[in-house]
Amino acid sequence: MSFTNMYYKRAAGTAKACYVCHKPTTTVLATINTVDFLYTCDTHLTDPGFASQVGTSNDGVGAGAAQKMGLSPEEIAKVKAEWEERQKKKAEKAKEKSEDSKEKDKDTDKDAKDSDEKKKAATKVPGSLSPPSTTPTPPTPTHQRYTLHRDIFSLRLAEHRRRRQAVQAKELAPRLPGAPMTMPANPPS
Repeated sequence: MSFTNMYYKRAAGTAKACYVCHKPTTTVLATINTVDFLYTCDTHLTDPGFASQVGTSNDGVGAGAAQKMGLSPEEIAKVKAEWEERQKKKAEKAKEKSEDSKEKDKDTDKDAKDSDEKKKAATKVPGSLSPPSTTPTPPTPTHQRYTLHRDIFSLRLAEHRRRRQAVQAKELAPRLPGAPMTMPANPPS
């Protein structure tokens, strides 16, 4: 089973040996579906020979990535213009849809408003407070993303391949014929 070279930094409850230096650590790098995970020290995460954080300027994804990829400013401007044009078209379509729905709802809204006003007047108690507003949910924390150095990642892939082959060999072994139990009386010459 192949997996991508995208690991998320997480904290574990128990300390285990670091993949590189074998010191106890609670920092874990894991793939999105936890197909592969490895314990590593925080100091190794800053080592570019082991892993690089995704989104920094040196990985080709963050600031200055267009120049590293060989894109000219004209090409960048062209793509931006195309994107802005598509966004304008989407906004216009959404506006047209909302106008159409407003026209249809005008007739039904008049009848509904009259009945709603009567219900509100009947149910409202003087001096009552309005219902409490919903509290905003805290933003979900995002894990730092890392990519392993190509040599380290190839080691991880090889280790997973070896494990998978061992499992396949164990499944296949009972179906293979056994070696003969008796020796032939006269060996062929």
